[in-house]
Amino acid sequence: MPRPASAPPLARLPWLLAAALLAGCASYHARPLPDQAGAHRVADLAAPAPPHWLPAHRFDPSDGLDVTEVATLAIANNPDLRTQRDALGVARAQAFAAGLLPDPQLDASMDFPRHGGAGLTNAFGLGLSADITSLLMRSSRVAVARQQSRQVNLDLLWAEWQTVAQARLLFDQVKALRAKQAALDAEQTALAPLDARVQAALRAGNLTHDQASAGLNALSDVRQQRADNALALHQAEADLHHLLGLAPEAPLRLVGPAYDATPTTTQVDAALAALPQRRPDLLALQAGYAAQEASLRAAIRAQFPAITLGVNTARDTSAVYTNGFSLGITLPLFDRNRGNIAIETATREQLRDDYRSRLLAAHGDIRHLQADLATLDARLTTLSRHAQALDAGRAAAEAAWARGDLDWPTWLSLRGNALAADLALIDLRQQRGTDAIALEALLGNTDLATPSDDRKAATP
Repeated sequence: MPRPASAPPLARLPWLLAAALLAGCASYHARPLPDQAGAHRVADLAAPAPPHWLPAHRFDPSDGLDVTEVATLAIANNPDLRTQRDALGVARAQAFAAGLLPDPQLDASMDFPRHGGAGLTNAFGLGLSADITSLLMRSSRVAVARQQSRQVNLDLLWAEWQTVAQARLLFDQVKALRAKQAALDAEQTALAPLDARVQAALRAGNLTHDQASAGLNALSDVRQQRADNALALHQAEADLHHLLGLAPEAPLRLVGPAYDATPTTTQVDAALAALPQRRPDLLALQAGYAAQEASLRAAIRAQFPAITLGVNTARDTSAVYTNGFSLGITLPLFDRNRGNIAIETATREQLRDDYRSRLLAAHGDIRHLQADLATLDARLTTLSRHAQALDAGRAAAEAAWARGDLDWPTWLSLRGNALAADLALIDLRQQRGTDAIALEALLGNTDLATPSDDRKAATP
């Protein structure tokens, strides 16, 4: 029987298949790991591009870093944020993969007659099939992947907000601890001469140990406070270096005042009302819930029979050519995807309750911080007046001590009280700043900061 003109050119088929499989293949490129932990200078950090939700601010690190510059550097260089941006890249790649069409499946076979089969020829079979169900489910996969990518993007934005808040907190903490260290250094210097005199009087027998205890303990207490404060300062500076992606030994000069946000009751109420529409973590939970809704719809669709459709051509050993098609259907007798539907339904309910819990916690935290700020503001006013009065008493006592009109135990008592008030005032201001920054971060309102010019007021 003559060979029909429609017979496929079998000799060229392997080359055509190889060319089709290799077309558009990705290639591998090595990417070595970095060989250093962080930048050794602020100038070596990546130049920040301030996000649109931060106020415009002139960036000039040559004269030190103010609180806004520290925040923008943290967004650009924080190692944890870089990892989350990589996760966003993975989510976008997954969304891209979800939209790709499934590859068809090619089946090929050859049969060879055994010896003795006179007049027979080699037989072959070719078949091309596609998973129709995968095509029908593509829209659901794309919807799920897009919402998941949106959720990762919003989680990244929320992480950036938290990084800005952490940068402001660490800036305030480092400045406060440095101020306390300076006060304790000055106190240690002021007490050193008296300590030497008390030690000498004790050795000469002019003072008993009971009489000298106040003088001996005063400098020792200040030294202990100084050491404890230095440890806290080392930790805060290390945390700030890590947040900025700086090596531990990199110098870091901080200038200007700490971040100050004082929202009014009207601002807080307005921000609370719009919280579900603007806070990234709540929007991320909404995107996750939308993705779960799409997953549930996909699971319900998957309960229907899976269909595979294909076409084929073949030649038997008698050189008879045939063309045909194939149809595969999964019979939904037992499974019917009921297990996955139950899982997706329960997961949706869990996400719904999680969102409701987060929203309730957000409102509770904001009202709590709002009440705390009112209490701290009132306490700050009282403590500031108290510290000023004790500072004036310390100055008067210093003059009387220099003239010889005041005994050293009274002088020590006045200095100790004034120092305790000064340190307490620094701590209270930092606590107030911490609560204000936390409130601003929870509200997500970047317009709450106290207005100021762009000049950097260096702090000694």
